[in-house]
Amino acid sequence: MSPRQLLFGLLPLLGMLAVTPAAGQTTTAKATFAGGCFWCVEEVYEKVNGVISATSGYIGGKGAGPTYEQVSAGGTGHAEAVEVVYDPSKVSYERLLEAFWRNIDPLAVDRQFCDVGSQYRAAVFYHDAAQQKAAQASKRAIEQSKRFDQPIATEIVQAGSFYTAEEYHQDYYRKNPVRYKFYKWNCGRAQRLEELWGKPMS
Repeated sequence: MSPRQLLFGLLPLLGMLAVTPAAGQTTTAKATFAGGCFWCVEEVYEKVNGVISATSGYIGGKGAGPTYEQVSAGGTGHAEAVEVVYDPSKVSYERLLEAFWRNIDPLAVDRQFCDVGSQYRAAVFYHDAAQQKAAQASKRAIEQSKRFDQPIATEIVQAGSFYTAEEYHQDYYRKNPVRYKFYKWNCGRAQRLEELWGKPMS
């Protein structure tokens, strides 16, 4: 057998060897959180090390392909949410939950800060039993800490279909920094978060 024939005979095997490790190295996971305005939630997660992407969208309602106008009017039952794709080898789901709680008002019912309506409710949308268990444990830990006199209103529910929001909503805080900062301050988000959780950790 010539060297060339040997090489071509080995190519299929070499191909399998090359594919197998790569497939194992590209493992990602998905998490979905609703915390009021999705612009603000997206900003939070895009700054977490280990997060690959954070996409604004809609979840938890009726009907497929809702528009921003439909969701913001409150008629579809969807919540503004962010779908997070992350690398579990770099950041744990528990760390994502910690970021979630520190950036919402867990006492608010069907609202977050200045945004009122069920479309702005806070919720963890879990994708499997492990996420459900972790989310419930994190909520229970806050309740048992006695940090708040009021009950925790944040929902923990199974994730359904997630619909990506319109392009102009994606990375809004980057595309429109002045308008975004004005909205965030005017909405009282940072002020209320400091009241609830103390000054942000540096």
